[in-house]
Amino acid sequence: QVQLVESGGGLVQAGGSLRLSCAASGRTINSYTLGWFRQAPGKEREFVARISWNTGTSAIADSVKGRFTISRDNAKNTVYLQIDNLKPEDTAVYYCAARIGFYTGRYDYWGQGTQVTVSS
Repeated sequence: QVQLVESGGGLVQAGGSLRLSCAASGRTINSYTLGWFRQAPGKEREFVARISWNTGTSAIADSVKGRFTISRDNAKNTVYLQIDNLKPEDTAVYYCAARIGFYTGRYDYWGQGTQVTVSS
């Protein structure tokens, strides 16, 4: 079992920055890949980034590359999503999720989400 708790969302002006956190717990967390997704109102959930807990290998969606950065702190069991130069279209609920494989696999564990709202 893996438990995920997101935090760090809020209301930000366009051009600003936010750092989202995903605190993970579970005995085998090192075996997992942690991913970030977002879902805007009326839209499908969208992959944003992922990182291998064990190796640190990461991937960022092309649509946000250059503005989003994913990282992890093993000592704190926390994965971060740094979002710079926020745009109104970044407004969404951001979710953290975990799965076993880095390149393939189903995300079996999800957090409750954290709201990011960007004003123009």
